[in-house]
Amino acid sequence: MSELSASPTPSSPEPRRASSASRLVLRAAAAVLVAGALGFCAYAVAFPANVPDAVGEVVENLTGANAHPVVLQRPPVAPLSAMAQLGKQLFSDPALSASGQQSCATCHSPGHAYGPPNGLDVQQGGLAMNQQGYRPPPSLMYLYRQPNFSIGPDQGENDDAPSVAQQATAAASVVKSQKVAGGASTSVEMVPQGGLFWDGRADTLQQQAYGPLLNPVEMANTSIEQVAAKLEKAAYANQFMQLFGPRIFSDPKMVVSEAMFAISRYQVEDPSFHPYNSKYDRWLEGHARLTQAELRGLRLFNDPDKANCAGCHLSKPGKDGLPPMFTDYQYEALGVPRNRKLAQNQDPHFFDLGVCGPFRDDFKNQTQYCGMFLTPTLRNTATRTVFFHNGVYHTLDQVMAFYNDRNTDPGKFYPRGADGKIEKYDDIPAQFQKNVDVTDAPFDRKFGDKPAMTQSDIQDIIAFLKTLNDDPLPSKP
Repeated sequence: MSELSASPTPSSPEPRRASSASRLVLRAAAAVLVAGALGFCAYAVAFPANVPDAVGEVVENLTGANAHPVVLQRPPVAPLSAMAQLGKQLFSDPALSASGQQSCATCHSPGHAYGPPNGLDVQQGGLAMNQQGYRPPPSLMYLYRQPNFSIGPDQGENDDAPSVAQQATAAASVVKSQKVAGGASTSVEMVPQGGLFWDGRADTLQQQAYGPLLNPVEMANTSIEQVAAKLEKAAYANQFMQLFGPRIFSDPKMVVSEAMFAISRYQVEDPSFHPYNSKYDRWLEGHARLTQAELRGLRLFNDPDKANCAGCHLSKPGKDGLPPMFTDYQYEALGVPRNRKLAQNQDPHFFDLGVCGPFRDDFKNQTQYCGMFLTPTLRNTATRTVFFHNGVYHTLDQVMAFYNDRNTDPGKFYPRGADGKIEKYDDIPAQFQKNVDVTDAPFDRKFGDKPAMTQSDIQDIIAFLKTLNDDPLPSKP
């Protein structure tokens, strides 16, 4: 046979078997790698805090889980003391008002985060419940952590601490510092901080409770003696005698003082005033996940170049593990538009200037604070339907639009005068308008500039603000 016609020699089976075995090994190895990767991904998704930071950030971006959970320190929960139980009854008793129709709970509704139960600019009160209040009631929640009113750094440890008035005088020429989300103040400025009410005129919950009792447009009692007489006739009068002795009603000032203290103890002890059970609290602890809109809103909230909300409404837990309060307890002049629906504003010469009057007069000469009002907590703010010290806005969309466009397009918010010019900051006299914040974002924009936030940004921030609403506590048997 010729070479060309010779049959080929069959190949050996060993190389083919070796090649097949190699492929099986590679497939098995690949399967193990894929299974391992999938297992790691599942573990990372379930426990983002237990993986490297870079991986945790990816998981947070994809799933809304908190890559760095913390343990929050909440107040202990215990049965109410006898004093607080008395305070609870006082809080809801309309008989303590001149009209017989208004209690603390009327304006500070437990079902509305202890804030107003409606969207009125201000609440109605007075002897016939037809008098317009001066300012919208703030929420009473979380006030147990509110510091006393002061100017500048705390001097409580100093035996020779200057008075608040002296601090204010010393700070009169200090340039306003810039507030940046997540950053330190840019100066050692002395600023008003702490206190209760919109102007900080009360330091304690007991002092605050006195306020509405004798206010002619609220509970409208004419004297402490009148309040004491009502307490003596109340169904819970025996509790006063059990707690304070049988002669307690012989001293009107003392019995009213004890009543106001009881109300303050109710606010301090009852968990409904400080539950810390919002979705955001659960997210901080790794027990909840934010939606993509909520996560974007949180980041915009904390972004010093965008919303910069966290510059005043601090969003991170303290080093001591206390949950964030979403306020720095300080005061700002924001220049919100005048609310011409308020009865007091029918007088063109009347101006509510917050820290420097008219409802406190100890700072009337400290004009650098005129127009400043307390920065409230944003916890449960999405449950409210009235905003700012004069109730001029009723939705978060309106509030956010004001923050975003106040300087870039002021004609949206302020009226025009007879000369056609926009009357910017129309609820602050011209000589005090220099106090208005124009340095902190988003107020650092100029007329005609591009606003700091888009409409989509605003909706994401509002979505985040809703995560600050506390869940209702279970009903007690």
